[in-house]
Amino acid sequence: MPIKRLFDFAHQALEKFPKDDMFVTKYHGEWQKTSTQEFINLGNKISRGLLKSGIKPGDKIALITSATRTEWAVMDLGISQIGAVSVPVYPTISAEDYDFIFNDAEVKYCFVSDRVLLDKVLLIKSKVPTLQGIFTFDTVEGEASWNEILDLGEDHSIQNEVDDLANSINSEDLATIIYTSGTTGRPKGVMLTHRNIVSNVMASDPRIPRKKGMNNKDVVVLSFLPICHIFERMLFYLYQYNGFTVYFAESIDKMGENIKEVKPHIMSVVPRLIEKVYDKIYDKGTHAGGLKSKIFLWALGVNKAKQNIGKPSGIKEIIADKLVFSKWREGLGGNIITLVSGSAALSERLNRMFQNAGIPILEGYGLTETSPVISVNSFEKMKIGTVGHVLDNLTVKIQEDGEITVKGPSVFKGYFKNETMTKEVFTEDGFFKTGDIGHIDSEGFLKITDRKKEMFKTSGGKYIAPQVIENLAKSSKFIEQIMVVGDGEKMPTAFIQPNFDFVKNWAERHHLNIGTTPAEMVKNTELKDRIGKEIDYLNTKLGSWEQIKKFELTPEVWSIDLGLLTPTLKLKRKAVKERYIDLYNSMYGY
Repeated sequence: MPIKRLFDFAHQALEKFPKDDMFVTKYHGEWQKTSTQEFINLGNKISRGLLKSGIKPGDKIALITSATRTEWAVMDLGISQIGAVSVPVYPTISAEDYDFIFNDAEVKYCFVSDRVLLDKVLLIKSKVPTLQGIFTFDTVEGEASWNEILDLGEDHSIQNEVDDLANSINSEDLATIIYTSGTTGRPKGVMLTHRNIVSNVMASDPRIPRKKGMNNKDVVVLSFLPICHIFERMLFYLYQYNGFTVYFAESIDKMGENIKEVKPHIMSVVPRLIEKVYDKIYDKGTHAGGLKSKIFLWALGVNKAKQNIGKPSGIKEIIADKLVFSKWREGLGGNIITLVSGSAALSERLNRMFQNAGIPILEGYGLTETSPVISVNSFEKMKIGTVGHVLDNLTVKIQEDGEITVKGPSVFKGYFKNETMTKEVFTEDGFFKTGDIGHIDSEGFLKITDRKKEMFKTSGGKYIAPQVIENLAKSSKFIEQIMVVGDGEKMPTAFIQPNFDFVKNWAERHHLNIGTTPAEMVKNTELKDRIGKEIDYLNTKLGSWEQIKKFELTPEVWSIDLGLLTPTLKLKRKAVKERYIDLYNSMYGY
C-alpha cells in the first residue's frame, strides 16, 4: 500500500509485519507487549471516542508524557486518522510555556501520562479558554482517564465515519504542530504536514543499516529520547515502516537496566548521552586498579592509533578488542548494530573511539523545520566529523555567508500564526535558512561548523565560532559543560561547569581537600589551576583571536530543571549568561 499519511505506516505494518510485540512498555516492573492488530484496534477506538466527544478535523490535541509509552503511540494514530492535529509538548518546560503553547495552538483536549504532569497542566487550565478536557494515562483518583475515550470508542457503529475521514485526508494536510524548545525566546509552532514527515521517513530509510541474514521482524529498538522531538518521532514511523519491535525505555536513569533487559539492535542517542556513557566507562576502567587499569589505558591507546574503521586487524587490536572493547559492546546489550546520533554535534574524538570499539554511530543533521533529517551518514558512505550525504530528495545550497539552506518535500509548511517569521526564514528562491554554517566537501559530505546565530564578533572585529571551541574543550575529563562568550568584548572568555564526579576522584587520587559540594569545589584554587592547564592546552589548537583568555567555574550542574539546557540537552545560551551574569561581569571587569 502507498504511504502518504502518518497513519498509513501503522496499517502497512499490519499488512506486511503483523507481530505480537509491535510496541512494548514496562508497567509496574513488567514489560507488556502490544500486537500490531491490538495497536490498530486501540487507535480506532480512540478515533471513535474522540469523534463521539466532539473532536473534529483540525482540532488541536496536546500530548505530554514523561517517558514515551504505548499510549502515546495509540493516541498519535487515533488523532491523525481523523484529521485532528497533534501538539506534542515537552514534559520539562515551564508552566508559563505550557500557557503560551496551549493558547497559541488553541488546544481542545490534553492527554498526560501522570499525576505530576496533570498538576502542571491544571495550573494553567483556567487561562486556556479552548481547553475542554484533560485525560491521564495513569489512573489518578478523581481525574478523567484516557479510558473514558476508549470506552466511548467501543461503539463500532461509527467506524465508517473514521474510515471516511481517513480516506479524505490529503498528504498536504497539517498533521502536527511541534513547538521548538528554543535556545532563546518563546517557542515557535512548526507546522508539519503528513507529506513532510512521510517523505523524510522514506528518504532516510536507505541509510538504516541491515544486518545480513536478519529478518526485519527480529530487529529490536530501544527508544528513550523524547518522542515529542521530531528526531525520535520520525524514527518512530521509520521503525513501523520496517516492522521493527520498539521497546520504550522507562527513563534515562534506567537506561542501563533497560539495555540489559532489551538487548537492542538500534538506539537513537544525543551526543551528551555518548559523553556520559564514555565518562562512566573511563571512570570504571581507571578505577579498576592494578593490571586491569593498565590494560584499559593500553587498549585506549590502541584504539586511538587505529587507522581504519572496521574489524580489528593485527594482534594488538585483536587483544584490545577481546579484553576491553567487547565489554563495551556487552554493556550495550551485545547486539547493537548502530547508534543513530542527532540533535547536536558529536565530538569527532568520541565518534572515532566508539567506531573503533565496534560500536558504529551514524551521525546525522536536521531541524524540526525539516522533519528533521537533512543529511546522515550510512555504512556505505561514512566520514567521521561530518553529518553525511544530503538525503536524495533534498537540495542543499550553501549561501555566500556559509549558511546552509535547504529545499525539498520535508521542509515545513510554516510557523503557526506567524507569517512574518515564516517569510524571514526563506530565501527569495524558496530555500529554508537553517541558521547553521557549513560546507559540502569534495566527496559530498556535509560538515557543520557552527550556528550562525551563535557566532559572535569581538570588539576587534574577529568572528568566534563557539561550538567548535566548546566541542574541543569537552574532550577534557575535567570539563562537563562549557559556554564561550564575548560578543562585542575585546576577547573570548568562558563559563565552565566541571565534571564534578571526575573532579572528586581526581582530588582523592592526589590527596587534595577541595570540598564536597560543587559550590565548595569551584572556589578551590588547585582545581581552577588544573582546569587552567586544560584551557592552555585547548588554546594551542586555536587561532590567537579565538583563544580563551579567562574563565570562571560555575557552582552547579547545568540541567534542564535549571532552565540551562533544552530537553535535548543543548545549551540555552541566553539563560546560561543571565544566570551567571556576575561571573561574566567579573571576567570583563564590570
